[in-house]
Amino acid sequence: MPFKPEYPGEVPTLGWHVLDFISSMLAAPDKGEYEPLILTPEQAQFVLNWYALDPVTGRRQYRRGVLSRPKGWGKSPILSAIACAEALAGVVPDGWDANGRPVGKPWLAVRTPLVQVAAVSEQQTANAWGPLLEMLRLGPALDHFDIEPLDSFVNLPRGRIMPVTSSASSAEGARAVFAIMDQTEEWKQGNGGKRFAEVIRKNAAKINGTTLESPNAYTPGEGSVAEESAAFYKNILEGRALDNGLLYDHREADSDTDLDDELSVMKGLSQAYGDSADVNGGWVDLKRLAAERLDPAMPPQIFRAYFLNQITHASDSWLSEPELKGVAAPDTELEPGTSITLGFDGSRKRARGVADATALVGCRVSDGHLFSLGVWEQPDGPAGRNWEVPKSEVHAAVAEAFKTYNVVGFFADPAKWESDVGEWEAKYISKHLQIRASQAHPIEFWMNGGRAVTIVRATEKLHNAIIDREITYDGSHVLTRHFLNARRRPGQKGLQIAKDFPDSPRKIDAAVAAILAFEARSHAVAKGLTGRKRSRRVTRL
Repeated sequence: MPFKPEYPGEVPTLGWHVLDFISSMLAAPDKGEYEPLILTPEQAQFVLNWYALDPVTGRRQYRRGVLSRPKGWGKSPILSAIACAEALAGVVPDGWDANGRPVGKPWLAVRTPLVQVAAVSEQQTANAWGPLLEMLRLGPALDHFDIEPLDSFVNLPRGRIMPVTSSASSAEGARAVFAIMDQTEEWKQGNGGKRFAEVIRKNAAKINGTTLESPNAYTPGEGSVAEESAAFYKNILEGRALDNGLLYDHREADSDTDLDDELSVMKGLSQAYGDSADVNGGWVDLKRLAAERLDPAMPPQIFRAYFLNQITHASDSWLSEPELKGVAAPDTELEPGTSITLGFDGSRKRARGVADATALVGCRVSDGHLFSLGVWEQPDGPAGRNWEVPKSEVHAAVAEAFKTYNVVGFFADPAKWESDVGEWEAKYISKHLQIRASQAHPIEFWMNGGRAVTIVRATEKLHNAIIDREITYDGSHVLTRHFLNARRRPGQKGLQIAKDFPDSPRKIDAAVAAILAFEARSHAVAKGLTGRKRSRRVTRL
């Protein structure tokens, strides 16, 4: 029979069965004597979410997961518990019972289960492997199931739980029904982590298995597995992903957490650690952690990443995620007729690699609020082959901006769009453009050549306005991503921004368009054009 919800909007899940297994069969680690493993409400909610089912098909909703929390929150124990459940409990969907409730069966009823605890080093695997052995050796599971928890692997009635590292050749072809991927912020190209992740996911896909990552905050620009998973999640939020089978659970302290203010730090730590914080009934001593920020050997960026779980920035990043969150205003609405400026940065296609994006960004003159009007990017996978920017959509977005708002200035980098920019100049100069890039070309604003000093100053102006929280932006995922992708590049004329490397797939075009829009807005403010609405001319007879 079909699923019967007990309340409106209920999502079916096998998580309740898993929680029963954890509390009745596993021992809490690091206790010396047996105590049942009882998860915190926050941890239990993650288990319920992870084992969510599609109410129509009865299939698992998520094939991949990311649980991102600060150090000491308890990621390793909860992942170890889930690994034990995957090996022994009823985690495979098996339809609905007579009351329309979800039913699960163990992997043993389907195939010989292999569960892996994976990391790029043996030391990292110990984070989850040690607690896992304690849970099984000291808990009722040892007597209830025919298992043998040895130091190097756990024998199941059929199958195994085993640790594995990126240097192990056994990973190739080992089809794990479930794999923990621990500390994926450290899984990179250089240590074989990215290839390791590909192999694990490929093997799991062959048998309808799942993988679950447990990273701390990653450093943008390092290309880690954790960073790529975050990018995949952002694509889902932007509607650019073809698949949404990723459960992404990341929580961090507020962006305005001030490391020089103890009360602010304590509040931020409480937010990041949730139920695990002592002030919330948990075990993490927040005052002890707060004291770490005063240690000269603790760089602020490391403190934010380790203990506040804030994804900050690479050493050469133009902006950090906390800085952007501090000015994000996603609920801001613009009324029709509002005076704005536009910035445009375009591309066409690329013979190799990923084509640059094309972006149109607006800026409200009255307060400098930035907002995305359109960003066109090459899709991932087969859909991106032979892709070109849809010019008709770009022209339609420009036309809609002029129709909806009072556009007083429009700065566009004409590279590869010279004829289009010329067309916009001819079409819109007689309307509302009161700000001109130059007398000869009111819209054309080259980002290279003789304007180098102007661009340096424009880049600095926008950066300072964001850092000092003088403006806001729409908080859109695409604009945020392009801001975070931008890297500082010093030149003879001063500091500009660029991609991390020329053929990088991490694009910055929306950030460039924002700089142009904000520069046009600066000209408008200097000219006194701060009115909110388009004025109406009255003719008197």
